[in-house]
Amino acid sequence: MKHLVNDSKKKKTQEKLAVIRMELDYELAVLFEAMEQNDKEKMDNVKTKLHALREELVRLESLL
Repeated sequence: MKHLVNDSKKKKTQEKLAVIRMELDYELAVLFEAMEQNDKEKMDNVKTKLHALREELVRLESLL
């Protein structure tokens, strides 16, 4: 029974990781756009989001 629970948790974690990776890709595209426009405020906001996403990614990867 514990294996089923662990497998379920692992699958949910892997799904969350996939979502976070997509969010990272999107935010990197937004950062690139902000860099092209030389929008420093937008760049700072996106960098903050990227940092938070990276921390979440590392946290979730450590659970696997």
